[in-house]
Amino acid sequence: MDSVFQDLYTKYHQDVFQFLVYMVKSKEQAEDLVQEVYIRVLKSYKKFQGKSSEKTWLFSIARNVAIDHFRKEKGWKGRLMEKFDWGSQQLKDDLPLPEDITLQKEELRQLFECLDACSTDQRLVIVMRYMNELSITETADALNWTESKVKTTQHRAIKTLKDLMNDKSRKGGESNEKVRMG
Repeated sequence: MDSVFQDLYTKYHQDVFQFLVYMVKSKEQAEDLVQEVYIRVLKSYKKFQGKSSEKTWLFSIARNVAIDHFRKEKGWKGRLMEKFDWGSQQLKDDLPLPEDITLQKEELRQLFECLDACSTDQRLVIVMRYMNELSITETADALNWTESKVKTTQHRAIKTLKDLMNDKSRKGGESNEKVRMG
């Protein structure tokens, strides 16, 4: 069991950590939650039946740990209600992503900002598919969704991100014009 656990940890620790950072927006909190993920892995590895890959199984546990964290924090619904900006009909977030501080390219920073404006489901799919490089099947298994739902959510997320990025670039261009004229 020790070698199996060590193998899982070595292969997937960084991916699980990044996933949790994106979800909870705090490096310190993500570190604590990663520990909880591996505690659950140790407790339940004997029950793992191999119906999905170990990576998918691990991300499913990480997802559940994140959801449990949100429930403990304020309650899942309360947290969502607090984060919802009723004027713009969008989710808002007061804390910057840790990557925003270190990203030097403006386009990437804007992409992360736009990702925060996506729904939680859209963010889950984008993070799993593009940042953690899970396949559609692995993402569906981890989220306990159908592949069709993953594809639809991914399509909507990409459209939302594209629209938001276009809006940001238009607004950025307008403010740059005003600065030059002033």
